Amino acid sequence: MLWKTRLALLLFYCGGSCSWAREDRQQQQQKNSASTGAPARADTHRAHAAEVLDFGYVPSVVYETHAYYEPGPIGLLFHMVHALLYAVQPNPFPKDLIVKLLQQNMGGIKPEELQKPENVVLTLQAIYYEIGFIVLAVLGFLFLILMPLVGFFFCMCRCCENCGGEMHQRHRKNADCQRGFYTASLIASSIFITAGVLVAYTANHNITTQIKSTRRLVSTNIRDLKSFANYTPAQIDYLTAQYTTAKNKVLSDLDNIGPLLGGRIHNQLEKEVVPALDNALRMTGAMRETKEALENVSTSLETLQDGTGKLQRSLQAERSSLSNTLNDPACSNGDVAHTCSTIRGTLSQLAISANFNGLPDVSPQLANLETVMKTDLSYIVQKGYSAFNDTPLMVREQTKGVVSRVKALLDKSGAEIIGFTKMFPVEPALENFTKFLSDGQKNIEAYYPQIDQLDFYRWIGCVVVCCMVVLILAFNILGLMCGSCGYDKNATPTTRGCMSNTGGNLLMAGVGFSFIFSWVLMGIVVTSFVAGGNTEKLVCEPLANRQLFKVIDTPFLVHPAKKNFLPGLLFQDPNLDLTLGSLYRDCYENNGIYAALKLENKFNFVKFINATAYNPELASILERVNVDLQGVTLLEQEGKDNLINFANTGLGEINYPGYLTEVNKGVTVVDLLSFANELEAQADNLPRGALGNALKGHASSIRQIHKEQVLPMEQAMKFVRARSSLSQSITLLQTTSRELPTKVTNVLSAIDAAEYLIANNASQVVKQETGKYVRNLVSYFRQYTNWAQNSLMLEVAQCKPISNIIDSLEIIGCSFIIDSVNTFWFGLGGCCLFLIPSIIMSVKLAKFYRRMDTEDVFDDGSENWS
Repeated sequence: MLWKTRLALLLFYCGGSCSWAREDRQQQQQKNSASTGAPARADTHRAHAAEVLDFGYVPSVVYETHAYYEPGPIGLLFHMVHALLYAVQPNPFPKDLIVKLLQQNMGGIKPEELQKPENVVLTLQAIYYEIGFIVLAVLGFLFLILMPLVGFFFCMCRCCENCGGEMHQRHRKNADCQRGFYTASLIASSIFITAGVLVAYTANHNITTQIKSTRRLVSTNIRDLKSFANYTPAQIDYLTAQYTTAKNKVLSDLDNIGPLLGGRIHNQLEKEVVPALDNALRMTGAMRETKEALENVSTSLETLQDGTGKLQRSLQAERSSLSNTLNDPACSNGDVAHTCSTIRGTLSQLAISANFNGLPDVSPQLANLETVMKTDLSYIVQKGYSAFNDTPLMVREQTKGVVSRVKALLDKSGAEIIGFTKMFPVEPALENFTKFLSDGQKNIEAYYPQIDQLDFYRWIGCVVVCCMVVLILAFNILGLMCGSCGYDKNATPTTRGCMSNTGGNLLMAGVGFSFIFSWVLMGIVVTSFVAGGNTEKLVCEPLANRQLFKVIDTPFLVHPAKKNFLPGLLFQDPNLDLTLGSLYRDCYENNGIYAALKLENKFNFVKFINATAYNPELASILERVNVDLQGVTLLEQEGKDNLINFANTGLGEINYPGYLTEVNKGVTVVDLLSFANELEAQADNLPRGALGNALKGHASSIRQIHKEQVLPMEQAMKFVRARSSLSQSITLLQTTSRELPTKVTNVLSAIDAAEYLIANNASQVVKQETGKYVRNLVSYFRQYTNWAQNSLMLEVAQCKPISNIIDSLEIIGCSFIIDSVNTFWFGLGGCCLFLIPSIIMSVKLAKFYRRMDTEDVFDDGSENWS
């Protein structure tokens, strides 16, 4: 019981060091981003989600034992034996019957209680289950008893010259056919006996061979148990050390509480704040565009007014000069008069069309706007951006006290976890267990020579048994050889040769040894059949399909007050929900010993780790996080006044329809180039002379006026400062003047609403985001506990060696020994059965080979004899 006590202590300490409930590892990733159009804003914050922590892998151990056996060619014989046993015993494993028998035997049945009806029923059920073995065992015992008796009476009968003992052979016409039939039958019997001997010898040799493999299984199992003991402390240390990973991540998030928590708050508030600031910032662009448009209008108006006066004077002078030319006497002649009259009728077209002198100046509005733009609205808005983007800094400054208290509490929790694992003397217990294994291995190895010696004696004994059959086979074979070779069909029974007579004697010697050895052989067969067959059906087969575990795990099997056998043995607590079947299944899957032994029922470390990692004091501290954003000013009063002044610059007082009316007119009434070209064409139609040359001179002057005066004015109207036309600038100013009051009002309203949100409603956002931040911190510990639980159940102290021990015992006891023993009696039993026809055929055949004392007399010596 010492090894059981030490093993229980080992498992006790391993389980007590760490225990987490099994849960799947949770993974969660969230990414949210927000951005605005502010050119000078700080970088936007990413909503921080719980990061998936990497705790690495628990140091693993590779076990050497491969508890798997492949018998090879002899497996065919094993299958044949199993098929025979199934034919003998086809009933399923009697679990309920065995449980009832065990419970009655544990309670102690008195002889007088055997007559009770329930006991009689159990006895009948047991007999029914064993009926196949009982019948064959009875037949075997009959064989065991009758064969010596039959041999004795057969011997006495032959001594009285009966039963074929008379040395006289009578004449038979079918003697050759009989001799051939007896010979073939004896040969067939001998072949089957030979096969049985080979099967028995193979099984015998297989036991010896596999016993050597047993040493390897024992050695690897012990080494695996040592590895189990040696690696467990390191695995436990690694498991507890990974608390630091979660703790460091929490500390890192606490150190970055400003960007993380503040960033969360910032991201939630910026949905309202940033658009308001962006609109205010866009107003600075509107101011610049409005100023540029006013400057364009002012510059263009000045240029156009100056050009209009000069152009009007030039056109008036050119019109007077052309009129004087047309008053020339040459214009009164015939066709020339008509042309001059036509030209005279177009003189009124030499005049200006658009008159910009009557348009009002925009200088007052431009002056007002320049006064407004002396205040740098962009700088004021950027200050609002900066104040809002400083939210993480405000959070960090306002939570310094909370962070320091949380750090101190985490350090305390880490020390408590490490201290808890050191409370249990795991390493000394494992060292003692390793020493126990080493001593046990030495003790087992000390028995190897004795085991080898006993196996040698067993091997010799089985070989001797096989040699008994081989001796009978030798007489049969020699008898057949000598009889067949020495047989002379022309010789009479009394004149048969020595070799033929020797063959007959050898066959009878084989008969004699068959009677001598057969009952011994059958005794061995019956004994090994009953023992090996029942062991296979009641132990090996239910062990292979795990039905045997169900018997052992039957509640209250050992004692009416003790529910389970295994926890009562290990922990002296039979009421724990732990069975050998569940232990084997968990260990077969190479799970941790903590899960296999269900040690959470004895040492629930989950409660401790949860109470430590999820300390109520930690939650209480984190709930005190409070961020006050009332000091954030998005737009100073100066900026608001600036926006109001921008709306009151007088843009609405400009006469936009008058401007657009004049701008849409042409500079001149007619296109001067076309007029000049037409004038020149008419001059060409006149007779050559002074009048035509004068008209061409006027055409050239008109072109010069168009080039020097009209084109600059048109250019001033179309492109002001190479940016936009005068019409576009006026349209822009008109649109701005119409929309500006509404836009300014909306911007100011949005700014006021955002400031009100920050000042009055931000507490709800802070509370919400603080809750998310705290849940993220807690999720790191949850990740650690989930990982620790999973690792403890599956990776720490993996108990594959325990299932390997059970599997190795099954391989050694059933595959190595029981299968070989069953195969041995299978072969030897076949020999015993075929000895019966061998005896009969040998007796019949010997009469054809032995020399007779008397014979029937016939003239023809070639007649057949029997």
